[in-house]
Amino acid sequence: MSVIHSKAAAIADSAEVCGCNGVSKGAIVKAINEKGLFSLDDIKRHTKAASSCGSCAGLCEQILSATIGGAYTPAASNRKPLSGCTDHSHQEVRDTIRAQHLVSIDGVMRFLEWRTEDGCEKCRPPLDYYLISTWPGEARDDPRSRLINERAHAHIQKQATCSVVPRMWGGLTSAAEQRRIADVAEKYQVPTIKLTGGQRIDLFGSRKEELIGVWQDLGMPSGHAYGKPIRTVKTCVGA
Repeated sequence: MSVIHSKAAAIADSAEVCGCNGVSKGAIVKAINEKGLFSLDDIKRHTKAASSCGSCAGLCEQILSATIGGAYTPAASNRKPLSGCTDHSHQEVRDTIRAQHLVSIDGVMRFLEWRTEDGCEKCRPPLDYYLISTWPGEARDDPRSRLINERAHAHIQKQATCSVVPRMWGGLTSAAEQRRIADVAEKYQVPTIKLTGGQRIDLFGSRKEELIGVWQDLGMPSGHAYGKPIRTVKTCVGA
């Protein structure tokens, strides 16, 4: 077994491979086996993994290679356009943002002569991420270009419901916060409440149309348990 195969095989099926779209290794392997996938593009099309920022594309290809073995032939070139709106690859876009000190999506599109005036749902989220990560505090964030989880401040689940994670700094909370969480769980009939490994409480099963009311009633900031920020810093109470 090659090093690449052993690395992919060592990852648990429950491990999240694509953080942008919440796709686990198990979901990718299942799609490969059940749908007969043979390329990274197939994985993107059927699972959405690696279809946003693209940072997990290499791992997806490793999983594909480990799953189908000799039947897999890597693409002749790793240079693929960021989306149908441009011929430029992810890396070329990132390099241009840094070299030209671009700080807005519109600026990137103008400089690189985007084919479409307003981009698309495939190119706008990675552009927004590349800008903010390259020029933090200077680049202009575009809320409408965020992925759906970031726009909704919740994880969209397979059952079309959402998981809500209120912010708890280092796991610290209060009786008042606990009462509000309990009241919200009862009011919106949240079916599952889970203590997470990040010292927080996750409310599973909220409906998307209820999210505004859920957050208003909680009166707590989002724990940002999605996207690509620093999600948790674990602490202990000390002596």
